[in-house]
Amino acid sequence: MLWFFIVMVAYMLGSVPSGVILTKILGYGDLRRVGSGNIGATNVMRVGGLRIAGVVWLLDMIKAMLAVWLGAYFGGPVAGAWCGFAAIVGHCFPVWLRFHGGKGVSCMFGIMLAINPVIFVVCGIEWLIVALGGGKSSAGAMVVFLLFPILGFVMNVALGWAFLAMSVLCVVRHVDNIRRLAHGTESSIEWRWRK
Repeated sequence: MLWFFIVMVAYMLGSVPSGVILTKILGYGDLRRVGSGNIGATNVMRVGGLRIAGVVWLLDMIKAMLAVWLGAYFGGPVAGAWCGFAAIVGHCFPVWLRFHGGKGVSCMFGIMLAINPVIFVVCGIEWLIVALGGGKSSAGAMVVFLLFPILGFVMNVALGWAFLAMSVLCVVRHVDNIRRLAHGTESSIEWRWRK
């Protein structure tokens, strides 16, 4: 019963729609009805600029980190990783938005930072190289989804399975991006300091 409660708290933490809340407060309207319609930091940058997107990215990381720390406090790092997975599920399928949420990348980076900062740095550098080099955020994310579980299995097999579950979920959430990348129609990153 305790673990059911802990996992549900982790899910609820992940389901807090940071981007939707912040853009509404700042007067940019409903994030789901502007730009790409996605609630993540990339769409926030399209409608509000880099500074606001950075705040949303940080808030999404923090909520995932809190979920990891909650699980780790009660059951160690592997339990923390699975609570991180629950937070990503909440981010992707938030109860507050009728289960239409983000794609999980920012939460995944929060989980990395909470569990092992080295993995965070390695995946962050990879994302920057691929995303900035090619101008496609989703392309950088795809490599992260491949690299993350590999690094997890190197650390600990049980952690690797949790990381793999996160990566698979994020890949599923990026199916449309994968199609657009394959057809050369994926949108480029729009680096705007402010709207």
